[in-house]
Amino acid sequence: MARKIQAIRGMNDILPDQSSVWLYLEKTVADVVKSYGYQQIRFPIVENTDLFKRGVGETTDIVEKEMYTFDDRNGESLTLRPEGTASCVRAADQAGLLFNQVQRLWYAGPMFRYERPQKGRYRQFHQIGVESFGMASADIDAELIVLSAKLWKQLGLIEHVELQLNTIGLASERETFKASLVEYLTEFKDLLDEDSQRRLTTNPLRILDSKDAKTQEVLKNAPCLDDFIGEESKAHFDRLQAILTANNVPYVINNSLVRGLDYYGKTVFEWVTTHLGAQATICAGGRYDGLVEQLGGKATPAVGFAMGVERLILLLETLDLVPEKAKYQTDVFVISLGEEAELASTVLAEQIRDVSPELVVQRHCGGGNFKNQMKKADRSGAAVTIIIGQDEVDQGICQVKQMQTGEQASCSFGELPSYLASL
Repeated sequence: MARKIQAIRGMNDILPDQSSVWLYLEKTVADVVKSYGYQQIRFPIVENTDLFKRGVGETTDIVEKEMYTFDDRNGESLTLRPEGTASCVRAADQAGLLFNQVQRLWYAGPMFRYERPQKGRYRQFHQIGVESFGMASADIDAELIVLSAKLWKQLGLIEHVELQLNTIGLASERETFKASLVEYLTEFKDLLDEDSQRRLTTNPLRILDSKDAKTQEVLKNAPCLDDFIGEESKAHFDRLQAILTANNVPYVINNSLVRGLDYYGKTVFEWVTTHLGAQATICAGGRYDGLVEQLGGKATPAVGFAMGVERLILLLETLDLVPEKAKYQTDVFVISLGEEAELASTVLAEQIRDVSPELVVQRHCGGGNFKNQMKKADRSGAAVTIIIGQDEVDQGICQVKQMQTGEQASCSFGELPSYLASL
């Protein structure tokens, strides 16, 4: 017997009993972002490697350790996308959508990073991203955050998440801060964790969100980024806070909050939860005014966020917040006995679907005796089973059985769709 081929570690199948939750989340997101005027954009999962080296940053963990990169037959270096923002910028700029224009875009799909698989973190994972371009003021930052808060309300999560905010200022302000931070941390290098020691020369801002206790102890007396923020950045951040307060969106200021990617500036934010252990962040984003120009386009202000689908679904399931209506269920099961009854059942099932498209109508296929078909109807979880035999065909009727009560009634073929709608 041939050896069975298994899925690649960290790249998971989404089985039928799980997919209904994914569809529920995706539809809820699509409805919310549409109500704010955001349009969907789709782009390839494979991009030129330079896109991420330039966009994400060569010294980030993503580029240094986590990307799936390979050479194609022409020797061109290609990479499975590890995040969506750089691809969104590339696609929108290539199509001429960005220069001197306002765009509100969103996307969804798989991303790929070579990481140690664990609950809530996979090598193929899915993100939903929301991006806006062409608006430099704080009100669009606020709109995105208010939009995300609306989504949590729709999903029933708003009481279980916390919004954390920070400003990381302009690039020039961060450079001054980084020099001061590196000078301070160099004195205590031996006390830092291994990742932080490496980041000291590659990405020192990431040391601020280290989870290592000894590193955090060292950071207590480190220079504070807030002391290096200029008036323009502070005014932007003050305006953002005012709009959030006016819209009753509570938040906490987290001065240690930074983004791991090089393209962020000014506003950064995260939505976190205490219900998922170490994987606390379910949504993160901020402003990245320099990225479009960094990727070869014209200077364009931009802000956005991304959320992890697997983590959101895990949170919904952990809190038992997946509504019953979102779960797949068969509403009507149709069984038939005999060739004429089988033919009639196909027509009848289509009539029900035409009149009540919201119902899931499943026909038994493949024949079988009455007892076996009823067993399958029972296992389907359907509320109603339609039974058609030769006698029913001759009389133009069917039997309608309500599975929970066992009550059964006769109904003509013509009246069945409206009869089911009344139950």
